[in-house]
Amino acid sequence: MSRPLFIALDGPKGTGKTTLLEAVTRVLRADGKKVIRLCEKKNDPCRSETMALVNRLARAPDADLEWAVCERLAQSRAWISGHVLPRQPPGSIVLIDRWYPSDAAFRRLVPFAEILRLNMDRNVQVPDLHVGVVTAPETSWTRAAARSRGLSSTVIHRLEEHVACTEAFERAAADQGWVLCRNDGTIEAATRQVVAEIQGLL
Repeated sequence: MSRPLFIALDGPKGTGKTTLLEAVTRVLRADGKKVIRLCEKKNDPCRSETMALVNRLARAPDADLEWAVCERLAQSRAWISGHVLPRQPPGSIVLIDRWYPSDAAFRRLVPFAEILRLNMDRNVQVPDLHVGVVTAPETSWTRAAARSRGLSSTVIHRLEEHVACTEAFERAAADQGWVLCRNDGTIEAATRQVVAEIQGLL
């Protein structure tokens, strides 16, 4: 390939995105592929300002403030699209943990279609493959609660909120035609599915 292959894994909290990303990375590297792992929040130069808005939104939900958060996240993705992704070596496989639907946790008032259009208007790069990682919400809730850092969410504190977030994410993924990976079973099965999708693009 003359450019990097850009692949995003998204999904609600506790669905096993990071574990799956690590497993997919190991398999691809064992096959001789050059894999680069990126994380949106670690490459966002304005992350602290954005999270200050997120914290305000969590304390006092407001349509205008939610839109401002969506704008800030789109700006960060545009910056990554223009300054980080182009620096990756041609022929590499770039895996990123979360992309557009990192808004999913607090998408209460702004429809995802508007968030997506906001990103497109700012020339945010479209992934070559977008994988939505999902589980039954009760499963991901239990997994997230069992982690050492807990649920680690600014805006989701109850199972009912997590269920609503999961359902909203699955609808958005289906509407956009993303590959849906159900990670309720073994990590090996989920890894095989994602690797097969990537191999199909190479």
